[in-house]
Amino acid sequence: MSAGVTICEVGPRDGLQNESVTLDPSTRAELCDRLVAAGVRRLEAVSFVSPKHVPQMAGAEDVLAQAKTRGRAVFAGLIVNERGYERALAARVDEVVYAFPVTDSFAARNQNSTVAEAVEVARRLVGRAHEDGIGVTVTLGASFGCPFEGAVDPGRVRELAAQVHEAGPDEIVLADTIGVAVPAQVKPLVAALRDLGAKVGCHFHNTRNTGYANAMAAVEAGAVGLDASIGGIGGCPFAPNATGNIATEDLIYALHGSGIETGIDLEAACECAAWLADQLGKSLPGMVYRAGGFAPVAA
Repeated sequence: MSAGVTICEVGPRDGLQNESVTLDPSTRAELCDRLVAAGVRRLEAVSFVSPKHVPQMAGAEDVLAQAKTRGRAVFAGLIVNERGYERALAARVDEVVYAFPVTDSFAARNQNSTVAEAVEVARRLVGRAHEDGIGVTVTLGASFGCPFEGAVDPGRVRELAAQVHEAGPDEIVLADTIGVAVPAQVKPLVAALRDLGAKVGCHFHNTRNTGYANAMAAVEAGAVGLDASIGGIGGCPFAPNATGNIATEDLIYALHGSGIETGIDLEAACECAAWLADQLGKSLPGMVYRAGGFAPVAA
């Protein structure tokens, strides 16, 4: 198990994209700044997708322009096609995250393509990002289960990961988009990607209350990055019943208590979650920001 894990904060993107309240770009920029002040060093700040389909993500360029902490953290932007890459490049993001589902049914609904086409786009985008001098992560969505096709063969995920890995992305992320995974699935799949030589990250939803167990299992298997969303907000608007991500502050509590450092201050993260709850006008799914931290007895 690694002594440290990088948390990629996805609340400003994957979190807010599924909320009924749409926050304006200045408020979203402030959220990014508060997260960076709490110690977050990598975050998905925006997505470069059509506001017609995801209106909560409109104004990505304005969010980045108004964020005061650019340069203190890696500001990443999600893309689902090459048009999105052009926007991300023009907005001078530090990193692009290209995501595609591993099943054709989901890929058709999510980005109007087949999986084979998405893999080719991934390979082109990785090459372009290297040429343009920006970081690039490829996320394999629905790696553990698809809302339209059901269970996903781990062999299929390994095969797709191998194809993507050949292009040389900085990281490959296994995403449990609909929150169906259990630790017994997570460990061997993470290990298989490590065997490819890939730097592995994971993205879990807590839909069936297994998200935190999966995150710890992923770290035990060698994952060096975990996505999490402040307050546990979010979900995929194109996946039925895909409820929130694992909460950043809850994950920090579990990792720090296990001797795994993140560099993020737990109390400050809880304050971010409470502030965001006020902006959204509701209590958030995360638990630690309401319960508070607690110093565990050392094992």
